[in-house]
Amino acid sequence: MSFFDKVKQGASEAAKKAQQTVEITKFKTQVSLKEREIDKIYKIIGESVYTSYLSGDYTQVEANVSEYCQGIAQINQEISELEQKIAEVRNEKECKCGKVVAADTKFCSSCGHHFA
Repeated sequence: MSFFDKVKQGASEAAKKAQQTVEITKFKTQVSLKEREIDKIYKIIGESVYTSYLSGDYTQVEANVSEYCQGIAQINQEISELEQKIAEVRNEKECKCGKVVAADTKFCSSCGHHFA
């Protein structure tokens, strides 16, 4: 392999890594925004419960809190999907024991789990 071929290969690998970093950053930003949405919902739930406490009427708050909790569950699902995309971009997967391994790994080095 000539010097110029090595330089081209290195530049190609660097460009691939840069693209990977951009994609991961994009997904992490989306995760952060989703986490902020959850924080806002927590605040709304707290205010709703406190307002009901002050009025002594909890009938409406139960329906509202249930709806907000469903929203949080949906956002958490979206966060999980984004984290899965990050793992795919990094070419990684998570073992049932919680260890992150390369996507092409056949056995977990930590617990010995066999990936099908």
